[in-house]
Amino acid sequence: MTKGGDAEMELRMRARVEGRVTEEVREKFCEKVRGVVLYDGNCGFCSRWVKFWKSTLHRRGFEIASLDESWVAERLKMPREELLTDIRLITNDGRLISGADVYLQVMRRIWWAWPLYAIFSLPGFRGLMQLGYRTFARNRYWFSRSCKLQPR
Repeated sequence: MTKGGDAEMELRMRARVEGRVTEEVREKFCEKVRGVVLYDGNCGFCSRWVKFWKSTLHRRGFEIASLDESWVAERLKMPREELLTDIRLITNDGRLISGADVYLQVMRRIWWAWPLYAIFSLPGFRGLMQLGYRTFARNRYWFSRSCKLQPR
């Protein structure tokens, strides 16, 4: 990795440790850093899914972190049980997005996924996406065990 790449990684890691996208990161990378996607690191499917999409997420300005990292609970001030119910996104302006809406926010930043964003943003389709996401989220540990997917 180049020296510039090391500096970029250090800034991104510092932003993750501090639990927010810092002004320093925002100034240096402008629109590059859009937020941090938080996933359930104890879920085998979730861990695999995030690793699979990691480079795509990074290219679109999203960092990734596990919901069980200490800074996450401190930043979000949520009980652990509630914290782990959904995938979450902390945007660079400090908003917290949860559940299926995280997928919508990410899809709108990927050119080939944008049509899915447009469709699933429509009222009837959005309800279907929410229902599908909620059903999967409630059963993700079962899916992980059934598919023999180990976390991290």
